[in-house]
Amino acid sequence: MKVVQTNLAPAAIGPYSQGIVVNNLFYSSGQIPLTASGEMVVGDVKDQTHQVFKNLQAVLQEAGASLETVVKATVFIKSMDDFGAINEVYGEYFSTHKPARSCVEVARLPKDALVEIEVIALVK
Repeated sequence: MKVVQTNLAPAAIGPYSQGIVVNNLFYSSGQIPLTASGEMVVGDVKDQTHQVFKNLQAVLQEAGASLETVVKATVFIKSMDDFGAINEVYGEYFSTHKPARSCVEVARLPKDALVEIEVIALVK
């Protein structure tokens, strides 16, 4: 088991790691729209979703994976009313490669984020 940590994504805000690699699979912790310095992105749900993907790309790269090797994504959203906007941004990052995905509406996310995404990916 290998713990994944990069300064190019926000540090964990609790007792967990940014991700773990086990048996050539990378399991990310959920990424919210914090910058690498830990500041919440100000903007709409699209702006927040772009930041989440920047964070995911950073932890995936550190793990030896990429968006192209993601096999499963879980998307947590504060409001199903934002589904279309989040899906639009999501499609920019997963345009040809489309991993399995779940999307659920939740009552509240850490730091009152509008979106959080976690992934499972194959390590190259």
